[in-house]
Amino acid sequence: MPFEFATATRIVFGPGRASELEAVAAGFGPRVLWVTGSNPNRVESVRAHLTRAGVESVPFSVHGEPAVGDVLEGVKLARRHDCQWVAACGGGSVIDAGKAIAALVTNRRPVLDYLEIVGRGQPLTEAPLPFVAIPTTAGTGAEVTRNSVLSVPEKRVKVSLRSPRMLPTLALVDSDLTLGLPRALSASTGLDALTQLIEPFVSIRATPMTDALCREGMVRFARAFPRVMADGSDRSAREDMALASLLGGLALANAGLGAVHGFAGPLGGIYPAPHGAICAALLAPVCELNWRRLSQLNGSASQLALSRFDEIARLLTGKSAATAADGFRWIREQVSLAANPGLGHWGIAPAAFDEISTKAAAAGSMKGNPLVLSSADLNALLAEAL
Repeated sequence: MPFEFATATRIVFGPGRASELEAVAAGFGPRVLWVTGSNPNRVESVRAHLTRAGVESVPFSVHGEPAVGDVLEGVKLARRHDCQWVAACGGGSVIDAGKAIAALVTNRRPVLDYLEIVGRGQPLTEAPLPFVAIPTTAGTGAEVTRNSVLSVPEKRVKVSLRSPRMLPTLALVDSDLTLGLPRALSASTGLDALTQLIEPFVSIRATPMTDALCREGMVRFARAFPRVMADGSDRSAREDMALASLLGGLALANAGLGAVHGFAGPLGGIYPAPHGAICAALLAPVCELNWRRLSQLNGSASQLALSRFDEIARLLTGKSAATAADGFRWIREQVSLAANPGLGHWGIAPAAFDEISTKAAAAGSMKGNPLVLSSADLNALLAEAL
């Protein structure tokens, strides 16, 4: 069972711990590119720690999920102001943007040289600027991953800028920053977190270390998500959700993902659908199809993969006799509780299935799926998720 494991240089977790930014900020340099979402005022209390540390912050806002053009604007701003480091405080889109900016400030070749799928996928040759990630949602785990998901509008797809060098220098995970999130955002990001615990657990690249992270994360998600849906001010549940998201990020960065995220890139690049909503719509159908296809195979590998779906059911339901079918039912119940719409809500229609499936089959995330799915399988998944 040889494996490797890599993550952020330092992880600081706990309610209120965003205040520790003040103690470390000056050590990164006197000027930071401060990356936020479209409402910077929401995280002004965090930025205040930079001011108290005597660090000048150059503001840069990301509106929605980042496109390559957005990131290049941030790169220009960071270079113009001679920023020594980058900090991103927001959801996964904000953190992905900050991560990419930190990488491209120092790696000056055309961005397509570095992008997967639509570009050359060349490695970064220079160390990025120091990067601090401060999540305000509990879903993506982007604070501990080595890639940035970017939209390429002219190609109608979302792809990754990926490198081990892109692992954040510091991840400050303060669950108090998720208090007050709208219920719909808590739901979609939360179900993304669940997907990122399940997919690495059944991935062909799973390791004993990522398994342990996924098991702990699923237990915490199961006890916290219904409580957050009922009461967004439940601090204990918010802390569990933040930890579940963090554990999922650690797992996916080292074990990969699967077919749900294989679809998410193409769908997110073509349609105005939030990443978490796409994952939520596809999670149960993908799990069920993988289970059915594995059930048709012989051999110890397929039997081991099948046993994982039974274990997922036990972890999520808390019932020792639960089977895979019970787990699939539980997942569907959470998606229903979250009122997550099907893919059809976002304008996705059967006429586009072939294009979507072709792009999904080529996605890097698809490589972790427990078995290879046919084009017919992929189209069937889209139809069921409508």
